[in-house]
Amino acid sequence: MLIKDHHQGYLDWPTFEANRERMAANIQPRTHAKAQEQVGGAAREGNALLQGIARCGHCGRRLHTHYRGRTVTPGYHCPGKVVVEGRGVHYLNVGGGQIDEAVVAAFLEALEPVRLTATLEAAERLENDREAALKQWRLDAERAAFAVNRAERRYCAVDPDNRLVARRLEQEWEEALRALEAAKAELARREEQRPHVLSATEREKLLALGADLATAWHAPTTTPRDRKELLRTLIEEVTLHVDRGEAAAHLVLRWKGDATSRLTVALPRSRPATVRTDEDTLALLRRLAPHYPDAVIAGVLNRQGRRTAYGHRFDANRVGSLRNHWKIPVCKAKPPAPNGDIVTVRQAAASLGVAPSTLHRHINDGLIQGEQITPGAPWRIRLTAELKARFLATPGDGVEPIRDAMDTLGLSRQSLLQRVKRGDLDAVHIVRRQRKGLWIKTIDHNPTLFEHPS
Repeated sequence: MLIKDHHQGYLDWPTFEANRERMAANIQPRTHAKAQEQVGGAAREGNALLQGIARCGHCGRRLHTHYRGRTVTPGYHCPGKVVVEGRGVHYLNVGGGQIDEAVVAAFLEALEPVRLTATLEAAERLENDREAALKQWRLDAERAAFAVNRAERRYCAVDPDNRLVARRLEQEWEEALRALEAAKAELARREEQRPHVLSATEREKLLALGADLATAWHAPTTTPRDRKELLRTLIEEVTLHVDRGEAAAHLVLRWKGDATSRLTVALPRSRPATVRTDEDTLALLRRLAPHYPDAVIAGVLNRQGRRTAYGHRFDANRVGSLRNHWKIPVCKAKPPAPNGDIVTVRQAAASLGVAPSTLHRHINDGLIQGEQITPGAPWRIRLTAELKARFLATPGDGVEPIRDAMDTLGLSRQSLLQRVKRGDLDAVHIVRRQRKGLWIKTIDHNPTLFEHPS
């Protein structure tokens, strides 16, 4: 059993209760449910002033602290995460420099002499209101005591032989006694909750605290842990909500006594995105660089309507600068391939002795296989021995110009070219003659007497 004030102890009962609450608040770690209900954690040595008293305005969790950079800049983040693009991202993650400064300014402003005077006056008015409320509870206790006395007198005045009436009056007396005990207990509880009234000396010391505390706060001998202890004497909790669209942090300060105030702190806007060439253009540059020089690549990019990061047209210098910045290797001469080198149409035309337009026409007709890395890029041809054998200076036996082959085989030009593409007919290109151009080998394909035309 517990009997308060039975004997004089080392501590009075309110101090004992305050110590228990303080030790319970400093217990680490705690379950999530208790952490949601309580604010706490012992003040530690870090520079984050809101350690242990800051909460997330999104989910209500207590914020964790972190430190970054060479200057060990404090910051706050919420342990709760949300999955964004396949990865966990904190609900809230913000630097603590501007936020701590705003809270400290509000804390020191609350301790200015003018505000302290107003606070003391408000406390006096609150004490008067409490005194009026206690007067009502005292009256209730007096009424309960009067009811007990009246019930006792009525019970003592009843005839003992009238047992039914005596029993009913006894029950009323017991009910009145229980009501009196309840009224006294409630009055005692209300009086225990009554705050300590400041004396005149305490008021003078408190009014002088504002200027002294500001000096002590900024003193070099004051440690971050001391500042946290001072901050917790007035501030119970700080709820933090960050609005990235407005680049601002909205703070709700809950002071001792459950008074609240709101602050809006401007946050530094994130640095604008670095001007850079789009990834699609860079990917195309990586594909073209091993095969073409910078001037050719610039022409390809311009034909596709692409522009630099600043909106300019590409030229050889800009392509070279972009390639050097991203460390893209330059086009280099390659050793001859055993199955033929891949060259541009212009290079192939010079080697075969024809005009580039002739090769482009053969590519369009499907007579020569060509490739193009991207639309607008130069066509490339693999210059094999088989391809070189199809370009002759003089025709051989059994070949005819394409017009004569059309009459011989009775086919249109389109049908004739389709058979050449399928490999049913052989074709060569005569490069030096009056009738230079495409010639078709038709002798071997003329039907004999005992063959049927296909």
